[in-house]
Amino acid sequence: MFIGHFAAGFAAKKFEMAPSLGTYFMAAQFIDLLWPFFLIAGLESVEIDPGNTAVTPLNFIHYPWTHSLTGTLFWAMLFGGIYYLVKKNIKASVWLGALVLSHWVLDFISHRPDLPLSPGSDIKVGLGLWNSFTASIALESGLFILGVFLYYKATKALNKRGVITLLGLIVFMVFVYFMNLFGPPPPSAEPLPYIGLSMWLLVIWGYWIDRHRRAESAV
Repeated sequence: MFIGHFAAGFAAKKFEMAPSLGTYFMAAQFIDLLWPFFLIAGLESVEIDPGNTAVTPLNFIHYPWTHSLTGTLFWAMLFGGIYYLVKKNIKASVWLGALVLSHWVLDFISHRPDLPLSPGSDIKVGLGLWNSFTASIALESGLFILGVFLYYKATKALNKRGVITLLGLIVFMVFVYFMNLFGPPPPSAEPLPYIGLSMWLLVIWGYWIDRHRRAESAV
């Protein structure tokens, strides 16, 4: 998933106002933000395999440190724990940890059985939603629309930038999403880590948006 993970970050603002949207994006995509560093270090690996699933040509060969269930639980506790040490907000810390874990849950729904339960485990899981192009688009688009709606209802623009930055991000994310779906596969796996690192810019964009919007309500 791509916009589906960011949808979780958008939606979280409705339920806990304290963290910035950028922090929520970072949590929701944390294991994917770490993944490029592990690829560059040679600790994890991926290949281009057109037809691997109906949605993506990526074959995730080995990524136990970032995308195993136990690995994700570790990153979730680390992320939430660091936030608590800095901000002393237990509710927000729990939300952020849950968001990190939500990434694995959404990947479990989407991926074919390639998600290891733990480093060293031969057991791999995944429900394989990506085998259905139509169902994948329907679910991810629905999650994104809901997430953006909840964020929009929970915040109010302080100025024109609060409108333009949010609208610009939505348009950009949708454009990238459909380019990934309908564009040609990468010629090789070598540039993937560096493309993945660019996702940190979306985290920064989230902080930019929240500087120009005010939280109005939370459940």
